[in-house]
Amino acid sequence: MKYVTETKHVPLGFGEIAGGALDGQAVTLKGAVHSLRAMGGITFLALRVRDGAVQCVCRPEELPEGLCEECAAVVTGTVRREERAPGGRELAAEEVRVLSRPAAPMPVAVSKRRLRLNLDTELSLRPLVLRSLRIRSVFKVQEGISRAFREYLTAQGFTEIHTPKIVHAGAEGGSNIFRLDYFGRKAFLAQSPQFYKQTMVGSFQRVFEIGPVFRAEKHSTPRHLNEYTGLDLEMGFIDSFYDVMEVEAGFLKYCMELLAREYSEDLKRLEAELPRVDRIPCVRFDEAKRLAAEKYGRPIRDPFDLEPEEEANIGRYFQEEYGADFVFVTHYPSKKRPFYAMDDPEDPRCTLSFDLLFRGMEVTTGGQRVHDYQAQVAKMEARGMHPEEFRDFLTIHQHGMPPHGGLGIGLERLTMKLCGLENVREASLFPRDQSRLEP
Repeated sequence: MKYVTETKHVPLGFGEIAGGALDGQAVTLKGAVHSLRAMGGITFLALRVRDGAVQCVCRPEELPEGLCEECAAVVTGTVRREERAPGGRELAAEEVRVLSRPAAPMPVAVSKRRLRLNLDTELSLRPLVLRSLRIRSVFKVQEGISRAFREYLTAQGFTEIHTPKIVHAGAEGGSNIFRLDYFGRKAFLAQSPQFYKQTMVGSFQRVFEIGPVFRAEKHSTPRHLNEYTGLDLEMGFIDSFYDVMEVEAGFLKYCMELLAREYSEDLKRLEAELPRVDRIPCVRFDEAKRLAAEKYGRPIRDPFDLEPEEEANIGRYFQEEYGADFVFVTHYPSKKRPFYAMDDPEDPRCTLSFDLLFRGMEVTTGGQRVHDYQAQVAKMEARGMHPEEFRDFLTIHQHGMPPHGGLGIGLERLTMKLCGLENVREASLFPRDQSRLEP
């Protein structure tokens, strides 16, 4: 009889080798042959492991026959200092053993620092180009963002939840929603966990979720995806929507500290500069539009929303005037906010809501929600909506809700701007847009 028991073994990676604690010790590494380079009487083998590539110095006569790039291999040797090697360490190989060989050569040289493919070609070859260290680093940084979100909010008393993605009604209103047949009934893919996270405030007071969001928007721009990952939170017993903004500011500070501490190699590979998060300016919507229009000579065309060029100019303004990478834009017009956004009691034309712009692009939308039952029904009816269609959602209001608010962050957009990418598709493992359903 065999039994499976827990082990504490974690495969060695680049970080352990570069850390220096293993200098002079014999170790065994498992990974893929990232590159092979013969120079004189030695061969440099870069072994791609889970968190980077370790330089291994081999004698050519001891290399297995048929060894090539993308072979799965096991390398045993001694760790030694070498300042010219990645991480300042290399492995003096004593044995190289092949576990498997590729059946065909790679269509793209993933060992190159930059692949220089056009985006369509890169996305079509996505399963392979994700082996590029540079591209892989984008998603290590993305991992760090998600990890920071979870760790920070958990420490702040939030409970992680998981809400349905097949729903009977949209959360945002409008037509930008994917319809599907649910055993003969009309159903939709969730545009947002909005209703559910508000519901859970009545139970846990503070909740968050990391999950997919679906938008059937017919956009083909560098900033839109039809499926993206939302970092969502909702919190009860707030004094104002500024409480929500303060939580986001705390998350961003924690996130940047974590990335600087544990993802420095990935940031270096991407040549990414972490933003300032010590003080984030806050400006009203109408004032932000005016400041940007006056400084950059672009007339205001839409008084109710921010166009992408306006977002870019507002970001540029606060970078030039205040050295700020982030800026909160508050008090968006009620006309452009969802029915659950609370109107400003001092001016009902505006809402107690905000967007967070990062280097000239909106990455977060949030604000205070309507918590009073009669006020929520009245706002729905004023917009020509039918409250009976939102019976389950209105139940929480009918039976008592505290003042509450929340936000949603687009993970891919935040990753895109943090890593200095040109297109949000580069920040999605397998992006979905109007034309792409595979790979």
